[in-house]
Amino acid sequence: MTATVVALIIAAIAGAAMAVQGSLNSVLGKTVGQIEATLVVHIIGTLVVVLLVLFKLGNGDLSKLNQAPWYVYLGGVINVLIIYGVVASIPRVGVALATTAIIVGQVSTALVIDHFGLFGLEKVCFTWYKCAGLILLAVGARLMLN
Repeated sequence: MTATVVALIIAAIAGAAMAVQGSLNSVLGKTVGQIEATLVVHIIGTLVVVLLVLFKLGNGDLSKLNQAPWYVYLGGVINVLIIYGVVASIPRVGVALATTAIIVGQVSTALVIDHFGLFGLEKVCFTWYKCAGLILLAVGARLMLN
């Protein structure tokens, strides 16, 4: 199995986990409130990651935090927006439609990031095939509305 196939399998598993996570977070949000659910999810996630780091399950080096560009820390802020957005949208439109909208937003933004090589990432050219894929994705999202 190639590294690309393994990466795609991991990504698909992450996508499936996101749908389950969004569902669970939405149920929690109905119980304790949306902002409160976002807080609880982040506390639990933080505790899990702290344990992973304490048990040396990572291979990184936290002493290099000061070497990262300032803007990469916005990921934490964006994560709050993501969790809250999922918690707020799933109860209103359902898991499938909310996930479809999330995917359209992800792919559209990812194409821009790839094309311009934003954040120091390698440039990956936008092609007409990708444009067609994005259009088909948007059409599929529209069909999910019915």
